[in-house]
Amino acid sequence: MIRVVLSSPGQVEAEGLLRPVSGELEPVTSEGSRLGSEAGEDVLERLRRVGSLPVGGAVITPGGALTARYFIHVVIQSQDEPVTVSGVGRALVNGLRRAEEWGLERLALPPLGTGAGSLEAEASAGIMVETIREHLVRAHYPREVIVAVASDYEQDAFRREVERAGFGTATNGS
Repeated sequence: MIRVVLSSPGQVEAEGLLRPVSGELEPVTSEGSRLGSEAGEDVLERLRRVGSLPVGGAVITPGGALTARYFIHVVIQSQDEPVTVSGVGRALVNGLRRAEEWGLERLALPPLGTGAGSLEAEASAGIMVETIREHLVRAHYPREVIVAVASDYEQDAFRREVERAGFGTATNGS
């Protein structure tokens, strides 16, 4: 099931929390930066030891002080490759694979690749909902993916895609 909620990803009750990062594994949003700080220095140090990954890469770490047990960091841009629909799709595929490998029942994530100079909410919703739907049809985990959006605009864009795909629900809370 795909669920859309108007909430911060960190406020959603889930086993795994997916966070968009750069190729150097640095947060690409203020929310991602805040979540990294909340997870704690041990998590950030573990992530620094990984080094760098190409766009589309994904790495899982413990959730640290977050309520989610695991943090999945997905690379959506690098110094050489800006945010694209294709890059977001590759990153999400690999993030979902990490959730499946670890048997995570419920995964929370924000819209990927949105923000100033990046993808519009509709483009993000289109690639994300289709990628999640394809994964959920063939995989055992996660059983539920919760897209935590920050605005009514994002909620409307994701709600339309979820309804079009016929694969989930859109709600106002977490």
